[in-house]
Amino acid sequence: MQTIIEKLTENAQLIYRKSIDADATIAKLQSAGKGKFQAIFPEDAGFNASGRFFKPYVEELAMDIASLSQLDTEEQKQALPKVVKKIELLHSTLSQFQVSIKD
Repeated sequence: MQTIIEKLTENAQLIYRKSIDADATIAKLQSAGKGKFQAIFPEDAGFNASGRFFKPYVEELAMDIASLSQLDTEEQKQALPKVVKKIELLHSTLSQFQVSIKD
């Protein structure tokens, strides 16, 4: 399980780097009167965080990954799918965002 947690951490670091750029772009768009949305993800996306930037979602993901090592094996198995889903959502949304701003 430790290897899995290490891979999740690597993914979170990649997401973090992409989110910094995305948040800067969102801030520029909003200062130009664009990007008028309330949250990156809908309430039912699996995140407790909410916001117009990626940072709160990335922070939640980092806390989830950090807490995995504190759980016993059975609890880790139960928590893992939720963490993986968050990683997938962040990766796909950041990728879609990068493509959409290039147009």
